[in-house]
Amino acid sequence: MAMSEHFFYVLECQDGSYYAGYTNNLERRLHVHNEGKGAKYTRGRLPVHYVYYQAYETKRQAMQMEYRFKKLNRAQKEQYIRKERSE
Repeated sequence: MAMSEHFFYVLECQDGSYYAGYTNNLERRLHVHNEGKGAKYTRGRLPVHYVYYQAYETKRQAMQMEYRFKKLNRAQKEQYIRKERSE
């Protein structure tokens, strides 16, 4: 059985804001967001691009990380992205 990948991701919107989410297909999800068919939040902030993503073994793990990230303030989100990208 092939191992499924589940992703927590962070998008940067055109206005500089961040959007965090979950997907099991990064390429398709970015395409959907940029078509304006993704999250309501990103529709008025196009185009968007990935600034960070991380693969997890389970959907639960990825969604838990999304939840934790959304609880951070802007400065903490920026610090998290910088730290994770440098590792």
